[in-house]
Amino acid sequence: MTALTLPIPVIETERLILRAPQLDDLKPMAAFFETERSHMVGGPRDAMGSYTSLVSRLGHWVLNGYGLWHIMEKTSGSFIGWTGMIFAPAWDEPELGWTLFEGAEGKGYAFEAATAARTYAAGHQNMNGVISYIAHANTRSMALAERLGARFEREAELMGKRCQLWRHPIVEATT
Repeated sequence: MTALTLPIPVIETERLILRAPQLDDLKPMAAFFETERSHMVGGPRDAMGSYTSLVSRLGHWVLNGYGLWHIMEKTSGSFIGWTGMIFAPAWDEPELGWTLFEGAEGKGYAFEAATAARTYAAGHQNMNGVISYIAHANTRSMALAERLGARFEREAELMGKRCQLWRHPIVEATT
């Protein structure tokens, strides 16, 4: 049986590759979703929940023409997290989201990846001045949003949980 190839673009930055989710990503995803750290992004989840998340990411690209990229660190080749645009029925509008695994934090990878995803979305997916939903307790994501130039816009609710909605600035779209 041959796997379906989706037209998910690959983005390269100085230190990272943003690429399509792959089956080999399941084991590190499951390890992340088993931890309490995952509660900011819908976890914890069991192995089946992690598989469903992986499959949903690919389906998001098929249905919407955009979605989450998985982030690879170029030097090591390690899968270190994800970033990209998310839009589902509970969302007010498309959201720029990001998640890094614990060992990848504090190195500027989230800023580098989210900047690349946001610029690509503005230039190729007709999404600019996007939002990010951020949990009240997620001060690291708030700091990253500020570093990205986003500003707190209002209190919000997503999937039954109170959160903050941050608005990103209009960015120059490069092609």
